[in-house]
Amino acid sequence: MAIPTRPLAATPHNDQLVKADKAHYMHGYHMFDEHAEQGALNIQAGDGAYIHDTQGNRFLDAVGGMWCTNIGLGREEMALAIADQVRQLAYSNPFSDMANPKAIELCQKLASLAPGDLDHVFLTTGGSTAVDTAYRLIQYYQNCRGKPHKKHVIARYNAYHGSTCLTMSIGNKAADRVPEFDYAHELIHHVSNPNFYRAGDDMDEAEFLDFLVAEFEDKILSLGADNVAAFFAEPIMGSGGVIIPPTGYFQRMWQVCQTYDILFVADEVVTSFGRLGTFFASEALFGVTPDIITTAKGLTSAYLPLGACIFSERIWKVIAEPGKGRCFTHGFTYSGHPVCCVAALKNIEIIERENLLAHVNDVGGYLEQRLQTLAALPLVGQVRCMKLMACVEFVANKQTKAVFPDAVNIGERIHVRAQAKGLLVRPIMHLNVMSPPLIITHAQVDEIVDTLRSCILEAAQELTEQGLYHGQ
Repeated sequence: MAIPTRPLAATPHNDQLVKADKAHYMHGYHMFDEHAEQGALNIQAGDGAYIHDTQGNRFLDAVGGMWCTNIGLGREEMALAIADQVRQLAYSNPFSDMANPKAIELCQKLASLAPGDLDHVFLTTGGSTAVDTAYRLIQYYQNCRGKPHKKHVIARYNAYHGSTCLTMSIGNKAADRVPEFDYAHELIHHVSNPNFYRAGDDMDEAEFLDFLVAEFEDKILSLGADNVAAFFAEPIMGSGGVIIPPTGYFQRMWQVCQTYDILFVADEVVTSFGRLGTFFASEALFGVTPDIITTAKGLTSAYLPLGACIFSERIWKVIAEPGKGRCFTHGFTYSGHPVCCVAALKNIEIIERENLLAHVNDVGGYLEQRLQTLAALPLVGQVRCMKLMACVEFVANKQTKAVFPDAVNIGERIHVRAQAKGLLVRPIMHLNVMSPPLIITHAQVDEIVDTLRSCILEAAQELTEQGLYHGQ
C-alpha cells in the first residue's frame, strides 16, 4: 500500500524551512546565486509516482527521484521490512572477519542475477563508491598479476560515473567540469561518446561506429596496450543525455578489450534493476558480459543508500590466490549495512513478484512511441528513449542542430513550466531528461507527454516573441 494517497496540506512552517535551507543546507550541485534567490522545492511526502511539496502541491515525478525510485514511493511493506530489521540488528561491522546474514543473502542474490561468472560482490554506499571501488579493484588486480604499469583506464567524454574526485574525473561530463575543482588526469583518458546525432553529417551510422571503434583502438595503442587496464562505459549514457549507442557498439568495443587484455566495466548504476526491462542490461540487451558491473539506485529503489561492485571469477582467482596473505584494504563503514541490505532484498522481491520487468517492457515501449510525437514540435532536435530512460534535446535550429546560448536556459524554461503544471522533468542545459518509476501507467505516460507538449509550445511562443527563436 502506498502512503499517503492524497495531496497534503501546506506545512505551516514552510517559510522557516526555506529560510533555514538557505542559511544552512549546502546541496549537491549547489547553484549559489540561484539558491540564494529562489530557494529549493522542499518535498515532504511521496506516494507511488507522485511527490508532494511543503506547500501542498502534488507532482508526477517523471525524474524518478534521480533515476532511482523504481518501485515507487511510500510502500508499506518496505517500511515494515526496514523497521523489523532495525529492531533486530540496526548495524553490523562489515570489515574483515565480520558479516551479517542479510548482506550475505543479498550478495548471493546479486550473484544469481548478474550475467556470466560475475559471482563476487563488494557492497558500497552508492553508485559513486561502487565505481570508485571498481577502479581500486582494477589497480589491485593488475598489481596482483605482476602488471604494475597496466593502470590506465579509458572512458567516454560527457559520461557520468559519480561525484567523488576520482569518479568525476573518469566521467568527464562537460557541464560538471567547473574550474573551481581539480580533476585526476594521469591515468584517465577519454574517447568520443557514441552520440550519432552530434557526430556530424559526413558519416552514416555504420561509418560512425567504425570511427568509434578505430578511435578506441588507436587510443589503446597510443598509450601502449600493456599500460591500459580497463574501459568504463554506461550501457546508455544517463546524465550525459540518454545516449543510445549505435547497434553493435558494445560488442565491438568488448572485442577490442578482449584483444588487448583490457577489463570491461559496465556502469549500470542507472540501467540495472528494471529501468530497461532487465535486471542488468549489458548482456541481456547489448550482448556483452562485462568483467565488472557497478550498480546502485534501483538496487533499493532509493529507500536506503546502497551500491555494489560485482565482479568476475577471473578477477577473484587472481586477487584471492591462496597462500599470498593479501588484504584488500578498502571499505566503508556503512557498506553491507543490514538495514540497507534488507531494503534491497525486499525491493528485488517486489520487482520479481509484481513482474515489473515485463511491465517496463510494455509501458516503456508506450513511452517511446508517445515521446516520439514531440519530435516534430518547434525547439525539439531529437527525442531519445529506451524503455524508461528518456531525453528531449532542444535546439535553436533543427537543420544545423545549433543549441541556444546558455543564457536562454532552455531546459530550465520548460522544466519550470512543467513544474507549474504538476510535472517534474530534469533540466540539463538544453535537455529535459526523464526516468519515471517502473510502476508508471499508460495514463501517466500520456500526462507526461501531453504536459511536455504544451510546455514546449509555450516556450517556443515566448522565445519567438523575444526574438530568440526564428522557427527553423
